[in-house]
Amino acid sequence: MRVTTKTNIAVRTLMFCAVNADHTVRKAQIAEACNASENHLAQVINLLAQKGYLITKRGRGGGLELGREPEQITVGQVFRDIEEGAPFAECFNPNSNTCPLIDCCKLKTAFERALEVFFAELDEVSLLDLVMDNRQLESLLSMTNAMTGHAPVDCVAPAS
Repeated sequence: MRVTTKTNIAVRTLMFCAVNADHTVRKAQIAEACNASENHLAQVINLLAQKGYLITKRGRGGGLELGREPEQITVGQVFRDIEEGAPFAECFNPNSNTCPLIDCCKLKTAFERALEVFFAELDEVSLLDLVMDNRQLESLLSMTNAMTGHAPVDCVAPAS
């Protein structure tokens, strides 16, 4: 299984906003602190705002802030919302499935069970759990560091 870049950036963005909950943050600050493309980040921010995870403010003094309390945001729901419509495997999409084994293959059932366990585990992890009592993360993502040009850091382990 692989976490997509879009989902990875979404979680990084939410963590950045949670660490800096007392500030309105800017896209450029998130991009720099989390080593993300501003163009890709803009798409993710738009989706997170549509789903209610972020509030966006335009104009002078504008920026982003969390749309929900960190304890109300679960990693599992973020993954589901960001990857909505993207099937785990070809056989999960009846419209594009070309696998001739679909009617007798037990692998799809195994995938379904594995995904249930995967998401059940991630549903137990809130955004607050990711940032609370994590001084190293706070240091890396704090607005002070984002504004002083410290080196970017990968906030979520890359997929292997």
